[in-house]
Amino acid sequence: MNLRSALLMTLATLTLGPALPATLHAQTPGAPTETPQAQPPAMLVADQVFITPERQLVAEGHVEAFQGDTRLSARKITFDRNSGKLEIEGPIRIDQAGNITILADAAELDQGLQNGLLTGARLVFDQQVQLASLQMVRVGGRYTQLYKTTVTSCHVCENGKPPLWQIRARSVTHDQAERQLYFEGAQLRVLDVPVFYFPALRLPDPSLDRASGFLIPSLRTTSQLGTGIKVPYFFRIGDSRDLTVTPYVSPHTKTMGLRYRQAFRHGGIEIEGAYTRDDLTSDDTRGYLFATGGFDLGNRYKLSFDLKTVSDNAYLVDYGLPDYDRLRSELELNRTTRDSAFRSALIHYDSLRDGEVEAEIPTRIADFSYQRRLFPTALGGELRLTLDSRAYQRTSSANILGRDVTRTTADAEYLRSWIFASGLRADWQLGFAADVFKIADDSTYPSHITRSTPRSAISLRYPMTMTTGKGVTHFLEPIVQLGWSDVHGGTPPIDESRFVEFDQGNLLALSRFPSEDAREDGTVLALGVNWARFAPSGWQISASAGQVFRSIADPNFSVSSGLAGKDSDLLLAGQIKNASGIAFTARGLLDDSFSFSKFELRSDWAYQRLRLSGSYLWLGIDPMEDRIAEVSELWFDGSYRLNPNWTAGANLRYDIAADNATYAGVGLIYRNECVTVDLSLNRRYTSSTSVEPSTNFGFTIALSGFAVESGTEKYRRSCGKS
Repeated sequence: MNLRSALLMTLATLTLGPALPATLHAQTPGAPTETPQAQPPAMLVADQVFITPERQLVAEGHVEAFQGDTRLSARKITFDRNSGKLEIEGPIRIDQAGNITILADAAELDQGLQNGLLTGARLVFDQQVQLASLQMVRVGGRYTQLYKTTVTSCHVCENGKPPLWQIRARSVTHDQAERQLYFEGAQLRVLDVPVFYFPALRLPDPSLDRASGFLIPSLRTTSQLGTGIKVPYFFRIGDSRDLTVTPYVSPHTKTMGLRYRQAFRHGGIEIEGAYTRDDLTSDDTRGYLFATGGFDLGNRYKLSFDLKTVSDNAYLVDYGLPDYDRLRSELELNRTTRDSAFRSALIHYDSLRDGEVEAEIPTRIADFSYQRRLFPTALGGELRLTLDSRAYQRTSSANILGRDVTRTTADAEYLRSWIFASGLRADWQLGFAADVFKIADDSTYPSHITRSTPRSAISLRYPMTMTTGKGVTHFLEPIVQLGWSDVHGGTPPIDESRFVEFDQGNLLALSRFPSEDAREDGTVLALGVNWARFAPSGWQISASAGQVFRSIADPNFSVSSGLAGKDSDLLLAGQIKNASGIAFTARGLLDDSFSFSKFELRSDWAYQRLRLSGSYLWLGIDPMEDRIAEVSELWFDGSYRLNPNWTAGANLRYDIAADNATYAGVGLIYRNECVTVDLSLNRRYTSSTSVEPSTNFGFTIALSGFAVESGTEKYRRSCGKS
């Protein structure tokens, strides 16, 4: 018998086509049952294939069988047609798509590989989690039972050195259909020392992305709540919904945290919150609720919401949640196309600042805006038509302090640009805006105010580049703009434009107020220059400078805005980067006495094992911005990878003006191929009538393969010497 005939007989007799996939293919939970389809052809390769006088078919010597994404390799395969038994001599390896691997010394299986016994067997998931046992039993093609089993995702050393952690169990059953692992008599060991015992334990196998069960617990110690533990439990409600319940218990609190998520065909929602009973305040119950979501309504309309509420000002700080000083809730509908933009929103603010009277600030806001772009062929250029409206209310009904305002603005603007042969670029804009204000609960203003503002400006830019013989490129761009605007009508109250920033983004704006309740008036001249240098070595340096000169001083600009008086402060900005990952960015406003009214410095360095970032901010005294003292603060955040497994981190926020720290923290992370341990210590130094200084200690441990992303070779432990 030639080899070709032997192979054909082997395939026909063993029927490996339907057999091999039955070993490893598992139906997805909840998937509908489908009519069996024809299996792809199988192929058997061996050094020698023959039939014995007892009518047993034998393939031996580097035996390999392939079908689809399944591969079986063994030293020898013997098939007895009379008994239907398949004997496989190892070492045996069965792989399916790189997700599940079965290793064994020997096996005796039925013809369909649905039932049988494997000795010296190991089951490996995703080349990460392995289950080693004395013997493995296949039952019904669905269940794999392992006896006297050791489970770990750690690297197992051949010298007998114990893995960092392992689970030893009397038996483990793997349900391929449900993709679950069931342990009996399980014992968690750390460095071969017993730590926990579980009479019964269920874990999802690593191939399952979402399954009901416990998530990573964490310990949290604070100076106010004491030492407590969080034990989250995940409920898989379906393919598109889940619920996470997180009890948090300490000597001073009993908290139940909840998170619900649901995905829809065209959107999704997420709701999280907590219900708390503690002894930190006189309130019987405390808690919070955050909800976010977004939906695609079709025709490019998008609906989104972001809702936030909390029981009291100190709750978020007490429980280590995002430290907001104001809660912003918003319901928004928008639509954006190439030539139009529509947005409408309802916004509500909830102040958590102890010194702020919420009834006297605008907490209820309604927004509407629509902008359309047109491109008139006869004129060239671009025409922008905008309709914008905003209404805001204060809950107070007191005169002046409870002022409510509704503003509606209609704006038309024409833009045209030219680029001349010399490289000079000219931009021209011509516009007209009409504002209508309706004012209530403020006797110092009329109930209705109208205002109109025509405007125009011409800007010139002349970008130039030069490359030296060493490949260094220089870029230089002088900028000049002459603008004019003429405000007619009444003077409305200014609520939206109290805080003004003068930077590169609005150097050429005809009104540098952030909203339309205030507008600049008169003739203005803006001068600026941009410069940059790019070197082949990776060094990049850029700098910008600008100043504004006006015919009329605007009293609505504060001193620290840099725009008070007829001549603005000198705007300076720059950045330096190099190939080693160091970056410095600075921005400041320099007044006529060569003193900074505002200054900001940011720095970053990412190089090999080191990550550093920091910033410094200085703001001068400005009563118009409710700042009665200088602000001088330093922020720092950094981490350093001590070795492939250990990473240390620290962060600091320091108030230089007050000469004390605001917030400080340190952390230490250990990570290898099978475990991640996270230790953190944070101290909050600030206090108020509702918030006290506190210290938080956090500890979490996650076993890779079951709870977190698997490790990589970068974190693999060394086995050392035997």
